Formats: sequence, structure tokens, C-alpha cells
Amino acid sequence: MISTFDLFKIGIGPSSSHTVGPMVAARRFRETVLARTGVARISAEIYGSLAWTGRGHGTDTAILLGLLGHAPATIDPDLTTSLSDALRRTGDLGIPGVYFEPERDLVFNFKDILPLHTNGMRFRAYDARDALLEDQIFYSIGGGFVVTAAEAEAASAGDAQAEPPLAFGSGRELLDLTLRTGLTIPQIQLANELTLRPREAIDAGLDAIRDAMFACIERGLRMDGELPGGLRVRRRAKRLHASLEATKLANSRPAHEIMDWISLYALAVNEENASGGRVVTAPTNGAAGIVPAVLRYTRDFCPDWNDERGRDFLLTAAAIGGLIKARASISGAEVGCQGEVGSAAAMAAAGLTAALGGSAFQIENAAEIAMEHHLGMTCDPIAGLVQVPCIERNAFGANKAVVAASLSLRGDGQHRVSLDEVIETMRQTGHDMQAKYKETSLGGLAVNVAAC
Repeated sequence: MISTFDLFKIGIGPSSSHTVGPMVAARRFRETVLARTGVARISAEIYGSLAWTGRGHGTDTAILLGLLGHAPATIDPDLTTSLSDALRRTGDLGIPGVYFEPERDLVFNFKDILPLHTNGMRFRAYDARDALLEDQIFYSIGGGFVVTAAEAEAASAGDAQAEPPLAFGSGRELLDLTLRTGLTIPQIQLANELTLRPREAIDAGLDAIRDAMFACIERGLRMDGELPGGLRVRRRAKRLHASLEATKLANSRPAHEIMDWISLYALAVNEENASGGRVVTAPTNGAAGIVPAVLRYTRDFCPDWNDERGRDFLLTAAAIGGLIKARASISGAEVGCQGEVGSAAAMAAAGLTAALGGSAFQIENAAEIAMEHHLGMTCDPIAGLVQVPCIERNAFGANKAVVAASLSLRGDGQHRVSLDEVIETMRQTGHDMQAKYKETSLGGLAVNVAAC
């Protein structure tokens, strides 16, 4: 089972697979070093997509912070630069006798790819004579998930946790469960979550995710100036917000203005993500604006909002996101941006449909529509930064999610293409997609648009 709290993780930008995952891996390796004696020096080597776009995504900084013992969910984003700069200057990890010199010991390997995933990392520990003591490989597989080679092999071999009481491995199985039990999709997801933690903890956790999403939007609406990285991209959310607020009292306002509000919320989140702010991985950082934007739209513009509807939204979104992750991928480095923005749009569409009282079949239909119309989307960020085209893609993904929910709610849930079929199509499309279109910045917009 993929828990709701695995899919929605609070962390820092700009990338779940390139920032959050590497920080988690580096922190795990630090624990290994702390448990050993005789370690004098450590090194880190990153491969594939991590190497090609690592500097733009802040992978190097994330690894430094993880080696210092910081976690994505708790580190203060305002301190990341000063902490990493101090380590670059001193090599001091806060572990007596153990040093790390980033210029020498952090290697970007542009030639090799580790066997199980393009987002590979290798950490080594040496004694005072430079003899190898530890050699550990981690993979950042999307959404902030990190596995060792052994963990990845165990998962593929089926060494799993105990099955939850209402397990489902496909959209069809999920729909059959609703018919057999009479439960809704969020109730099924909740029942499975209850095997991991008590109800009070689930509600508190869902509310914390919601609050973090809304806080990220609010901070994004206040901030101004250029985003870091050298592309000279200016934030737009603050100005767009001011413009929308100024027209609130107008006698005549276009009906499509609601789309501007949805776009605004998504832009605010992803501008925060691009600047290294605190976001909720949903299911990745590159697509972190879509679920919050549609959730905020549900709160601000749809009738009968309450906390329980917000929880149903998130539980439903997680049920769909878990299916996509298990049956295909949510990693841009594996399947392109269809796996990030497409997955987030499907999750948001399902969540909105549930919050508005849609049936299980309408929820499945909404998720299918949203995913289907992102098929083939490449991941080709200019200069390796999560800015162009990533920020605007979240605005479009959020609006597509609302359209998908609306279409499904106007229907009866019966449709020609199933969610399972479109997820499988996404998986196959990602498998066939050339590597240069999968978060390497070696193709597409990344090479056809000047980065200066």
C-alpha cells in the first residue's frame, strides 16, 4: 500500500526527485557513518538525470544539507544557503574526525547510469588511509521516495508489507470494492490508512498537509522579484493577485476569470518551489501546484466547504496517485512530465469530483480524463531549472483537472477508456520516450530556447 502520507510530503523545492530524495538519501547515509568507527572521509557521486540537471535543481545543495543531518520536512528554507555554504568552506559535517570537501568529494557523473533507475546516487566512506569502508547506492524514484538497490529488488520480488484490509491494485479493483462494500473511495483509502495510524493522527496529518498547501499559496502571493538560477524569470503571482483583487468590484467580469484564480494559486506554489520554498510534494515538486490550486478552488469557489470535504479530497487524490505510482511512475526522469503534471492533474480531478459528491465511477472517469490529456508530455526544463515550462504547466494542469471533474460530474461515470488503460498507456509512452526528453535538459525546449 502507498500511504497518503507517502504521496503528500512536506519538503523544500525545487524538485522531489532531485532535491527531496537526495537529501533523504544523504541523511540516511550519515546515520550509517555515525554508527561506524574509523570513518575519516566520505564522498558522493550522482548519475544520470541527477547529474545532468542537478545544479539547476539544487541536488548538490540537497546532498550537503542531508549530510549535515537535515530533513526536507523540517529544515528552514531561509537557512539552506548559509548552511550549505558553511559546509563548502569548512568541510565540517558535525561528526568528529569526518570531513567532506564538496569540490573534491561530490562528483557529477555525466557518463554512467546505475542499473535500476536514472536517478542514482552512490555514497562511500573511507578511513584515514583512504581504504573503502562503506559503499551504498540509493535511487530517488520520484515524489521524494528513496530506495537502496536491495529495497528496490525486494519490492520487485514482492517482499511486501502486510496487505491492508481493502487492498486494490487497479482502478477496476477499486471500483469493484466500492460496489462490494458500499464504501466511497475516500472511505476505502481511510480504512487502509487506519492500519498504519489512528484516526486522530490521520485527520491531523491531512489537515497539516492542507494547511501547508494553503500557506505555500499565501506566501507565493506575497513574494516578488526574480527567481534564482540565472534565467531572470520574474514572479507573476503577486501582480496577478493584485490585478484580480482590483476587478472584484467590477460590474462586468468575464466568466473565465475563475480560470485566472486557479492559475494564480498554481503559479504561487510553483514560484515558491522554484525559489526553494516549503511545498507539499503532490505527488512531486515539479507538479506541486496542481493539487493545492484545485483544493483552494474547492474551498473558495465551491459550495458547502468543510474540513471533512478537504480530507475526502486528499484521500481520494492519494488513492489515484498510489495507483499511478504502483502501475506506472510519477517520476519525470522515468516517464517525462506526463508522470508528474499528468499524475497531479488526475489526482486533483479525482479529489475535486469526490469533494463535490461524485460517485466512484465519476471519480475514476475524472482521473482518466485528466491523465489522458497529458499523455506524451516531455520533461525538458530550460537550464535544468524547475521554472520554464514547469511553472505554467501547473496552471494548465490545474485548469485541466477542473475541466475533467466538471465533465465527469455532467456524465454518469460510463466512458470508453478506463483509468487502468490510460495509466498503462502512460507507462508505455514513457518507456518509449527518448532519454533526452526525460529530465535531462538535453532535448526539447531545453536546447531550443536560449538559457540566457
